[in-house]
Amino acid sequence: MNTLTRRLYAARTQQRASAAALAPGVADDAPAAALRPTAAVVPPSGDTDPLAAYRITREPYWRVVGDEVALYEAAYAVRMPMMLKGPTGCGKTRFVEYMAWKLGKPLITVACHEDMTASDLVGRFLLDASGTRWQDGPLALAARYGAICYLDEVVEARQDTTVVIHPLTDKRRMLPLEKKGEVIEAHPDFQLVISFNPGYQSLMKDLKQSTKQRFGALDFDYPEHEVEAEIVAHESGVDRDTAGKLVHIAERARNLKGHGLDEGISTRMLIHAGSLIAQGVPALSACRMALVRPITDDADMRDALDAAVTTYF
Repeated sequence: MNTLTRRLYAARTQQRASAAALAPGVADDAPAAALRPTAAVVPPSGDTDPLAAYRITREPYWRVVGDEVALYEAAYAVRMPMMLKGPTGCGKTRFVEYMAWKLGKPLITVACHEDMTASDLVGRFLLDASGTRWQDGPLALAARYGAICYLDEVVEARQDTTVVIHPLTDKRRMLPLEKKGEVIEAHPDFQLVISFNPGYQSLMKDLKQSTKQRFGALDFDYPEHEVEAEIVAHESGVDRDTAGKLVHIAERARNLKGHGLDEGISTRMLIHAGSLIAQGVPALSACRMALVRPITDDADMRDALDAAVTTYF
């Protein structure tokens, strides 16, 4: 924590102490949450709901495969930051969308990348016709007004950027806006969720232990055959038999991970292939376009995967 952040934090602590001294009926040792105003935060002038664009109005499809829903609900009840781990295309993002809908909370999603800066998350000053104004970033917006903030593939961001989430993921639950000279105390409804693919981890692209240990974690993987076929049939519109054949192809490809393939065929890819088939595209062409060609350029590996496709279609 640098000097400016320490001063902001000290000023906030003193402000809390003064409020506690003036507030009747609040014990000196009351938790910080008891000192926060219970009324809703007043949004900016002219904006009745700053999170309106982030509210999920239709139920996302989610096929429960274990106790993941109950565990997440328990984590949200205590506002535990959550980390979702699993291979690409296995449903991590859909799960967060479903839980945000189920809990009735807005969801702000950030696709992390290597060029993302701390200002992209917390905000920056902008110039417009009226002069200089402050624009909250997605993390600050979620913390200020009470949304679930989802950082997708967080390991893609630079480590010096992800450090800004630390004050929000421990007992402090605050976000210093150093450029603005403000400290945001996280809204009671705020929760931080991150995701990443452990298969892509390396010495240069991994989360620090100081970051990992601030989160609860849920492991995700591709579902069992029958469940995955049900998901593919529901999402793509193909019949159950065709969906089962697509899953068989994916299972063969996943066995080649580490033996010529960096990653297997995901559930998302199966839905893409099924959607093409449902549109009348021949199954062989749909599978080659949506399953085989995207994951490898190696001629021998393409031949092996094409052979798996022709086994079922």
